[in-house]
Amino acid sequence: MNNNKKYSRETHLIYGKAFTTKWDYNHHVVPPISSSTTFRLDSVERGALGFSEFEHISEISDSEPPIYIYDRLGEPNKEILEENLAAAESGETAVTFSSGMSAISGVLGILTKSGDEIVAHKTLYGCTFSLLNNWYPRYNIKTIKVDLTNPENLRKVVTDKTRVVYFETPANPNLEIIDIETIVKIVAEFNKSRDESNQIKIVVDNTFATPFCQRPIEWGVDFVVHSLTKNIGGFGTDMGGVVIGKLKYRDMLMLYRKDFGGVLSSKSAWPIMVYGLPSLAVRMQREIDNAKKVAEFLAQHPKVQFVNYPGLPSFRFYETAKKQMRDFHGNFAPGNMIYFALKGETAEEGREKGREMMNYIAKNAYTLTLAVSLGHVRTLIEHPGSMTHSMIPAEEQIKEGIDPAGIRMSIGLENGDDIIKDLEDALNHI
Repeated sequence: MNNNKKYSRETHLIYGKAFTTKWDYNHHVVPPISSSTTFRLDSVERGALGFSEFEHISEISDSEPPIYIYDRLGEPNKEILEENLAAAESGETAVTFSSGMSAISGVLGILTKSGDEIVAHKTLYGCTFSLLNNWYPRYNIKTIKVDLTNPENLRKVVTDKTRVVYFETPANPNLEIIDIETIVKIVAEFNKSRDESNQIKIVVDNTFATPFCQRPIEWGVDFVVHSLTKNIGGFGTDMGGVVIGKLKYRDMLMLYRKDFGGVLSSKSAWPIMVYGLPSLAVRMQREIDNAKKVAEFLAQHPKVQFVNYPGLPSFRFYETAKKQMRDFHGNFAPGNMIYFALKGETAEEGREKGREMMNYIAKNAYTLTLAVSLGHVRTLIEHPGSMTHSMIPAEEQIKEGIDPAGIRMSIGLENGDDIIKDLEDALNHI
């Protein structure tokens, strides 16, 4: 058998393990789709052993073929995908979920209990904001939001009840960058005086960057979460989420998924495993090349107020992005997301011009699609303040750094010059 370690990460995204007990590769070049929710058992004893093993998955050797019982406990497509996702993020294990939000709920669910506190960066995806602000207070779990772009702010809010530090980097939607290395060092200082049960864990949402551009676990983070629906899935056809971390947490994550029911469908796991993850590197490189062109065009346009893009030297967080957003070969990989706003005498005027531009795009553009989500092969454009982050009150949005006129773009695989043509045409009509 070949030594996998001598091959590049891009190749690993395609092939995964040379051999896995999760499926017989002797006859299939591509793993067949698993369509059964229930698996036949040879004996009562085998069924009992399967249930017993489920509670101690982290203790079972990878050389032992799993006993599949029921889809909610595990099945081949999900588990092959999980092996490959863990390898992509330099994690020991991965557990997939039905959506990104289900994954976030899963990891926070195993790390917190009533009376605990979460410290989160002030800028969050709208549904994450809703989870922490509307639901967790019902369970007496408090969230303290702070500006983590200045890591020293973390020292001011950590208490004996703090169990999790949570952030996105780049943040959704304004692309603020958090210095992962410095946050890890500060948390390590607090953890020196804590026993294992009270240690603070760091959870990073890496959806915007993807493992191609950034691998937070390599900087010392405990857990990474992704919405697989986005860049990793890549084609806008299937929902999914994943938590990646140390093997010792796999049992708890699997039990949480089983009991709360946020299970990734095998019919969604299969295309992410076969099409999405294997094509991630080539898609992201093309999208990064396009995003650089588009960001540079917008930055010099007289009707544009500002452009946030990690690859622009003028971006406030450019140096931090250059440090930690690196591809598998160490090259700067600033991602495919852009956040910008149009000029206006007032914020409301800038927002109105943005609305006019996006409505024009919806009716006339060929390479730009007015739609939420991101990480699609098509370029998507939306207004976070009234769409993806609309559940955050307007005054709270401003506190979180979400500009009322802000426009979010997810750059796709089109010819970059064609994207610019459509943007130029739209800007000429406002």
